[in-house]
Amino acid sequence: MTTKVLGWAVLACSLFTLGNAPQSLAQGNAAKSDLGQIAEEAYVYGYPLVTMEMTRRVMTNTPAPSGTHAPMGQFLRMRAYPTAQFRDVTAPNADTLYSTAWLDLSAEPYVLSLPDMNDRYFLMPMLSGWTDVFAVPGKRTTGTMAQTYVITGPGWNGTIPEGLKEIKAPTALVWILGRTYCTGTPEDYKAVHAIMDQYSLTPLSAYGKPYTPPVGKADPAIDMKTAVREQVNALDGAAYFSLLAKLMRQNPPAAADTPMVAKLKTIGIVPGQDFDAAQVDPAVAAALKAAPKPGVEAIMGHFKKAGRMENGWTFTTNTGLYGTDYLQRAFITAIGLGANRPQDAVYPTSEADAAGQKYSGANKYVLHFEKGQTPPADGFWSLTMYDAAYFFVDNPLNRYTISARNALKANADGSVDVYIQNESPGQDKEANWLPAPKGEFILMMRLYWPREKAPSIIDGSWTIPGVKRVK
Repeated sequence: MTTKVLGWAVLACSLFTLGNAPQSLAQGNAAKSDLGQIAEEAYVYGYPLVTMEMTRRVMTNTPAPSGTHAPMGQFLRMRAYPTAQFRDVTAPNADTLYSTAWLDLSAEPYVLSLPDMNDRYFLMPMLSGWTDVFAVPGKRTTGTMAQTYVITGPGWNGTIPEGLKEIKAPTALVWILGRTYCTGTPEDYKAVHAIMDQYSLTPLSAYGKPYTPPVGKADPAIDMKTAVREQVNALDGAAYFSLLAKLMRQNPPAAADTPMVAKLKTIGIVPGQDFDAAQVDPAVAAALKAAPKPGVEAIMGHFKKAGRMENGWTFTTNTGLYGTDYLQRAFITAIGLGANRPQDAVYPTSEADAAGQKYSGANKYVLHFEKGQTPPADGFWSLTMYDAAYFFVDNPLNRYTISARNALKANADGSVDVYIQNESPGQDKEANWLPAPKGEFILMMRLYWPREKAPSIIDGSWTIPGVKRVK
C-alpha cells in the first residue's frame, strides 16, 4: 500500500516480476565517464534502506501507540478493518489485522512472545533494513502453538535464555509486519483482539521482569503529511548518499553485495564511514548530485516493462527475498513497502476484464471458477473490490471482499460464479455478489499461503480465470 505517511505491502505484491538489475560495471577505479552510471546504480541500491529509515521515522514519531503510529519497540495493533470512508492508505486489507513494530537492535536484542493461536492463521514477517524478509514465524512455518524468540542484531554475542529460539537479523533496523486472520464479525474481532493483546516485545535485559515501555518522542521536525516515497524522492544527492552511508553503520551490506560495495567506494561511500559530499572530487560530487532523477526513473520505469499477466490479472512472485536484484528490490520498495515472500502471499490485480476493457459499474461481470478450481491456497483466498483510487466501495451489504468464508453457493455442476456488479444480482445470488461502484473499479485477489504444489499460482500450474462481462 501507499499512504500519506507510509507504504505497506499489498499494492506492490500485486504488480510485476521485474527484469534484471542494471548492468555491472568494471570494479576498481572508475573512469570519470562511468561515474554517472555508478552513482545511479548506487542510488537504486540504497533506495530500500533510505526508504525504510524515512518510514520508520514517521511511523514511530509518537509518544504512545495511536492510529497508525507506535514508538520504537512497541506494537501498533490495528483493531478493525477500514470502512469505505477510510482514505489514509490505499488498497486496504479486509482479511487480516495488522500488528506492526519497529526495532533497533543496535543496543540489545528484543524478545518476541506469541500466544497459542488455536490454529488461527497468522504470520509475523520480519524485514531487514534492506527490506528482505529474513524470518517469518507463522502458521505456515512454525505452527500456531505459543512461541518466543530472541531477535538479535548483527555482531551480537550473548547468552540466549533457556527455552527461547534465536532469530538473527542481518541489520539493526527491523520491521515486524504481523498479520492475524479475522472474519470481521463482532465475535471474531473480540477473539482476535484477545490474541493480539498478547503479542509482546521486551528488551532482552528486561525479559522475565516487570516491564513498561518508555514513552516515545515526537519530533515536530519530521514531516507527517507528505508521502514517504515523495520525501525520499525529494532528497538531493548529497543528503541521500550521506544518509545511506550513515545507515550502513548499523545495517551492513550483505556478503553478496561485495561488488556493489566496491563500486560505492569509487564514489567515496564506504560502509561504516561518514560521507560528506563537499569533500569528494568535483566530478564525483556532480555525479551524485545528478543521480536521484535517473535513479527514480530507473526504478519506476520497470513498472510497464515486466511482469506476469494472465487473463487480465498482473502479479509477481518475486518479492521478499531479492539477492542482488537491486532494481526489483527498489521497485517493490517504492510501490509497496513490506512485501511478503510469495510462499506467504500473492496479490493478483486486475483493472480490465478478459477482453481488455476497463471495468465499469455500468456493466455486469462474472468470475467463473470450474469445480475444484477456486484459488489454491492453504491459508485462504479473497477477492477485494476497490474504486479507481484503490479505496473500498460503499455498498448495501458493507461487503468489501468476498471469499470462501461467505459460504459461496455452487452451481449444479459444482462450479462457482462470483457476480461483480453495482446492483444486486437477486436475493438468491447475493451470497456470491461483490458490489461494485457505478464508475470504474479495480479487483485484487489475495492468496494467503498459496499452495506450492500443483495446482499452484507460484509455479504457474494454476491459471487465474478472466473476469467476463455479461452481455
